[in-house]
Amino acid sequence: MRKTILITGAEGFTGRYLTAALAEAGHEVHGLVRSLPETPIVGAIKVHACDLGDRQGLSKVVEDVSPHQVAHLAAIAFVAHNDVDAIYRTNIVGTRNLLEVLAAATAPPESVLLASSANVYGNGTEGVLSESSQLAPANDYAVSKLAMEFLAKLYASRLPIIISRPFNYTGVGQSESFLLPKIVAHVRSRAAVIELGNLDVARDFSDVRVVAEAYGRLLQTRAAVGQTFNICSGRAYTLNEVLEIARAISGHDFDVRVNPAFVRQNEVKTLLGSRANLEACIGPLAPVDLSETLRWMLQAPSSAPTLLEKL
Repeated sequence: MRKTILITGAEGFTGRYLTAALAEAGHEVHGLVRSLPETPIVGAIKVHACDLGDRQGLSKVVEDVSPHQVAHLAAIAFVAHNDVDAIYRTNIVGTRNLLEVLAAATAPPESVLLASSANVYGNGTEGVLSESSQLAPANDYAVSKLAMEFLAKLYASRLPIIISRPFNYTGVGQSESFLLPKIVAHVRSRAAVIELGNLDVARDFSDVRVVAEAYGRLLQTRAAVGQTFNICSGRAYTLNEVLEIARAISGHDFDVRVNPAFVRQNEVKTLLGSRANLEACIGPLAPVDLSETLRWMLQAPSSAPTLLEKL
């Protein structure tokens, strides 16, 4: 059934993929952005500019759109973001404003997806992490996301909320502030040396197109309401494995140097998730090996940030 769907943060990395995927599935998709983007958002029939801090403006957008479903992706999403006040203001207060407006809407939505983060698990648990694993956030970004999850509980009786905890994911168009796009950019430029931070880390990497598919299916699944889901691949890659894959695909060799300025304190050493709960709810997701994702990123044309190919 065709739904009207509002996506906050529609101009962001994940938002552009989710918008395109939902529009292709036949839904009427509206994008909520802080300010109008320079490049069109593929699949959005209308883009609404409003800051999450503007509750009156949010209320007008929600009443105008009257969404059946909402995917809340807008956030300060970079762990090392240096404006701590902005992290808490956007990720907690901004989310509260949105939930308050949705709960008071003339026609409340059927489902509200809130994007949290696997960073809420912290760095104290080894092995495969399930949704019931201990929560121990180790940085301000993770604390803000866990606080958002607790905030959502205050609205559980008034809104049909779904919590997602995505592990690391990547793809064409992601900022070079993130690890894999940074590596890809260096390889594409045939740089002789790349400077990185912690090398003794392992991460569970997903393809952004798979993440968008998971989000879309969660929004359409009534049984998902009230639950929390890991969004992950179920496999962790060490940084050295990532570098070797990039070398093999590109045929380009390079040296790696550790730059102390890039070494984060309280770095989460290993993040590996289980998606058993997710697939039990929405069905299996087609796996995409990291080598396929890196090949896509390495071979993308220069206009890559607006290129939204299907799997």
